[in-house]
Amino acid sequence: MDLYLLAELKTISLKVTTVDMLKPPPDFRSNFEATPPPILIDNGLAVLENDKIERHIMKNIPGGHNLFVQDKDVAQRTENVYSKFKLMLLKRDDNSKNILLNYLRKINDHLGERGTRFLTGDTMCCFDCELMPKLQHIRVAGKYFADFEIPEELEHLWRYMFHMYQLDAFTQSCPADQDIINHYKQQQGTRMKKHEELETPTFTTSIPAAIRP
Repeated sequence: MDLYLLAELKTISLKVTTVDMLKPPPDFRSNFEATPPPILIDNGLAVLENDKIERHIMKNIPGGHNLFVQDKDVAQRTENVYSKFKLMLLKRDDNSKNILLNYLRKINDHLGERGTRFLTGDTMCCFDCELMPKLQHIRVAGKYFADFEIPEELEHLWRYMFHMYQLDAFTQSCPADQDIINHYKQQQGTRMKKHEELETPTFTTSIPAAIRP
């Protein structure tokens, strides 16, 4: 998502190629073997692994350093959200749901205290690029597998998500609901049913009617 944002700001030219890792094309296999995406190719240089890609963006891509800000409070509030979500998918009980909800409340409270559109201010940074895809997975997969929904009472979090949904950087990089669900089905050792594979892709980007942007 970092790269989509830089492309939206017109600091880079971006081309995205998706790869089905169950049936990767021959040129991908010959160049990268079993290396999982994402893979960044910049002027012929291949950069693998998320942390190395982030460092490359920060050091070598115009405007990239502006995305990577330091904020200890934001880092602490957001760092364990995804692991608690994965735990909830595994256990699917009230306790794991409440633990995840507590982490979402911390982010909601932070946004309310800051009074800004995004986590560290009114412009996006690396923390937003990391958090929003996780929130989308929580919305889609949490509902599908565990009947978990983000409560409407977390209005600051919902307003934050609304602002993110307005950005091409997010909507263009956001996978379809079916792709998110299939991702976790594969982790659980199951596959999508034939009729699910044929469904028209859907993208959940609505917010509760009671939330005022």
